[in-house]
Amino acid sequence: MSRVTGTQTKPSAGQEEGAAASARPQTLMLSFLGLYVLEHGSAVYSGSVIDVFARVGVSEDAVRSTLTRMVKRDLLARHRRGRKMYFGLTARSTEVLRDGHDRVWGAGAVNRDWDGTWTLVGFSLPEAWRSQRHDLRSRLVWAGFGPLQNGLWIAPGRPDVPAVVAGLGLEDHLNVLRGHAAEPTEAAQLLHRAFDTAGIAGRYRAFLDQWDRPDPLPSAPDDLARQLLLHTDWLQVVRSDPRLPAEHLPADWPAIRAEHVFRALSAQYDAPAKQLADAVLDTIPAEPAAGQD
Repeated sequence: MSRVTGTQTKPSAGQEEGAAASARPQTLMLSFLGLYVLEHGSAVYSGSVIDVFARVGVSEDAVRSTLTRMVKRDLLARHRRGRKMYFGLTARSTEVLRDGHDRVWGAGAVNRDWDGTWTLVGFSLPEAWRSQRHDLRSRLVWAGFGPLQNGLWIAPGRPDVPAVVAGLGLEDHLNVLRGHAAEPTEAAQLLHRAFDTAGIAGRYRAFLDQWDRPDPLPSAPDDLARQLLLHTDWLQVVRSDPRLPAEHLPADWPAIRAEHVFRALSAQYDAPAKQLADAVLDTIPAEPAAGQD
């Protein structure tokens, strides 16, 4: 595939370093697992993970710390073989990664099929429930909701709210409704009140500044590093994008161009990145985690 071209100027050293520095090691790890572990039913040796992450400027200590934290959070399972420690997916991380895969590849950058329906979630939690409130808000953001006013969040369309809040134990504290805007309120007003459209557009433009150029990240050692950073940057952008209705967005909404750039570059890096990964990664077959088929 030909390289994606653009009109932007050459990135500064600070911009190039920013691709790795802006992403937490766990975010990079999830991208890595989604790219090279999810579909292979394998567990990967920690030493080879360290090798890959060194290519994007992440230290050995940071990798080991991230692996340990993810085991504690039931996102990774250890598999010992002799003196080597391998890490494989759990049922929980498999679900998280498949959800991320669907978000990246299944949905377009904008919603062109909206029928005017809004889903509303109202909630009131005790002041002491800070952790529960944080978890609920994080789930709602990932599902495409925005805060319309205190304790009332809305999303265009019909997201599956029971699936969004599953496991939080908050069903008795929620009110879920569906409806349409009515005069004097207009749908465009709701959209701009509940969602930071300028911030969303800015994140897409920052992605384009980094990647929409003839030779993205020339300082990266190889396409394995570029593929990992590309997918991490893109996931960070789309996870905060509620896929707003196209009819209420500007004609030059940058998500459309950004999605084209992401898909073209991902296809360009795919073969050489996989060839490098096959050479670098030490893997073993992993037993299915509890709850997986």
